[in-house]
Amino acid sequence: MVGPAINVRTRLSFSDVNGGEELCLTSAPTSIAGSECGGIEFTKEDVEALLNEKLKRKDRFNLKEKCDNMVEYIKRLKLCIKWFQELEYSYLLEQRKLQDELETSEIKSSEMEMIVKNKEEELNSIIVELRKNNAFLREKFTQEESEKLAAVESLTKEREARLIMERSQASISEELARAQRELSSANQKLSSLNEMYKRLQDYITSLQQYNGKLHTELSTAEDDLKRVEKEKAAMVEDLSMIKGELALSKASQDEALKQKDAMLNEVTCLRREIQQVRDDRDRQLSLVQTLTDEVENCRESAEKYCEELDEMKAKANELEARCSSQSIELKTLQNHLAAAENKLQVSDLTAMETMHEFEDQRRLVSELLARLGDAETKLMEGEMLRKKLHNTILELKGNIRVFCRVRPLLPDERSSPEGNFISYPSSVESLGRGINLVQNGQRHSFTYDKVFAPEATQEDVFVEISQLVQSALDGYKVCIFAYGQTGSGKTYTMMGKTGFLEEKGLIPRSLEQIFQTRQSLQPQGWKYDMQVSMLEIYNETIHDLLSSNRSAPDVVRAENGSPLKPYSIKHDANGNTQVSDLTVVDVRSAKEVSFLLQEASRSRSVGKTQMNEQSSRSHFVFTLKISGVNESTDQQVQGVLNLIDLAGSERLSKSGSTGERLKETQAINRSLSSLSDVIFALAKKEEHVPFRNSKLTYLLQPCLGGDSKTLMFVNISPDSSSANESLCSLRFAARVNACEIGTPRRLTNTRP
Repeated sequence: MVGPAINVRTRLSFSDVNGGEELCLTSAPTSIAGSECGGIEFTKEDVEALLNEKLKRKDRFNLKEKCDNMVEYIKRLKLCIKWFQELEYSYLLEQRKLQDELETSEIKSSEMEMIVKNKEEELNSIIVELRKNNAFLREKFTQEESEKLAAVESLTKEREARLIMERSQASISEELARAQRELSSANQKLSSLNEMYKRLQDYITSLQQYNGKLHTELSTAEDDLKRVEKEKAAMVEDLSMIKGELALSKASQDEALKQKDAMLNEVTCLRREIQQVRDDRDRQLSLVQTLTDEVENCRESAEKYCEELDEMKAKANELEARCSSQSIELKTLQNHLAAAENKLQVSDLTAMETMHEFEDQRRLVSELLARLGDAETKLMEGEMLRKKLHNTILELKGNIRVFCRVRPLLPDERSSPEGNFISYPSSVESLGRGINLVQNGQRHSFTYDKVFAPEATQEDVFVEISQLVQSALDGYKVCIFAYGQTGSGKTYTMMGKTGFLEEKGLIPRSLEQIFQTRQSLQPQGWKYDMQVSMLEIYNETIHDLLSSNRSAPDVVRAENGSPLKPYSIKHDANGNTQVSDLTVVDVRSAKEVSFLLQEASRSRSVGKTQMNEQSSRSHFVFTLKISGVNESTDQQVQGVLNLIDLAGSERLSKSGSTGERLKETQAINRSLSSLSDVIFALAKKEEHVPFRNSKLTYLLQPCLGGDSKTLMFVNISPDSSSANESLCSLRFAARVNACEIGTPRRLTNTRP
């Protein structure tokens, strides 16, 4: 269980330690100067032999010899405990040293990680930047290549267009020459047509003159006709002669009219020909105009194409120059890229070296963690052995063990203006066992068997008392009770919170462990019978919480309703306690007991005060009687487990109790005052102990003054307004821890 010591020391045989002679300490550990145990080492077998050692007495009635042997045994136990404390201190020093080395190595590893990360980030940034530059240059090169190809293509297209333009210019010049020839022929035709037009105009004028003559002749003929008609009346006689002349004149007139119509038709035909000639002339003129426009456009486009060709030649020269400069720049960038790749390879090598160093550091950290774990396991084993030896000494002394538990601050509570008035010492001697309370600038220090900080869980608390609960199955009388002011967490410690498995209290956890242990002991031949009873002391009266009739407390009634007798407490010669007519239930599983606990909690007296929403107004006593027998060895054991949740002490000025609550407060304070009187009497080892001053102390008489294993939980509130009550509770717990009630006795016998 305990490994070799850190420093080299000379080991004495344990028989020399057990002898009554004075110890000869040859050397002391270098880490612990002035040690009492010197170079002595204890092994697991030595400690077990020391614990299992039976006192040798020649005379059973020689109390002096018994006392001397006991004193010598206690000295050896103290020597063993002192050695374990020194070993624990050396383990703590090594643990702190390993923790410091671990922290330094972790810091170094974290620094190396940061350096590696920074280098990796720098290299990654450089690589990313180079890749971006490379990609940008590649894109730029491809873009310029594409521009160069496009320029070459455009140059070839321009050359082809120039050839096409030259060909089209030649064809246009041919068409222009042909058009000029056609224009000259058209001009000749136009001149001939003009001459013909002039002749036609002369002919038309002559025809017009002839037509005028005919019109004049017609007018003269009409005048003659008028004159003839005038002379008709005179010439009626000469009508026949004149009719012949008239017919002749009409015939000549008809011929003249026919000639006139023919001339008119000829004039219209000439006009049509003239109009057609004019249209041909206009069309030829428009054709000439379009051809001249086309020639001008061709000249302009040829000039434009020449200018564009010159610009394209300049662009091609410029692109060739840019391509040459970019090829040079690309070569330089490729050189830069090769240099960066070389740097990257060098940085990869440095990164690999850093990673190797980091792996070495991590391996060292893991080794340190393993050593730290080994040291912690050794420390835990030494702590468990120290607790076992400490419990053995306490059992030999017969002291009442005291555990202190500080509950967390509630949301509506406030801490003291100066800070938290409760602190916990960090020294090796007081670690986990000491508590400091500051009031009015004065510091009060207390040391108990165990101190639980507010962050301690229900599981942490139960682990410390599990061995004590186990003693009930071994045939011991065990009593665990919770003491403290109202609202300090006593009921939570004992009962827990309903519906939350992780917040179960000590009572349900103890029952689960007892039934599990009973199940595991069955293969060894053990059979157990268990009985449960629950009661409360309310206003100095006993209530049976498992009774079906609770109308009249402290009195048992018959079936007809008449009172029979009150509940009475009796103690027999063996220290067993009996409450008359109390309901006792046989139980076979933890579920049955949890059901009974729920029924009892619903029947318990609970009230509301200014200090607590659900304040317990009575003392709750849970009793489990265990009777066991081993079929193979015929050994019988009888154990009792008493789990008590005391009502909280309170001040009337704070609780504001009136009426029924006032009576309850007075009864609670009187019973707790009687408990304090009993503790004072036991501490002073007075002959008369006032157990009968209250029913609570009389019920606890076997636990406080008998041969049972007793443990008290003192519950403390961290609220600054409860500092006075917390200090009183701690002082009372210190007096309880100093009380010696006798060595626990195991109740065992052989079955007849």
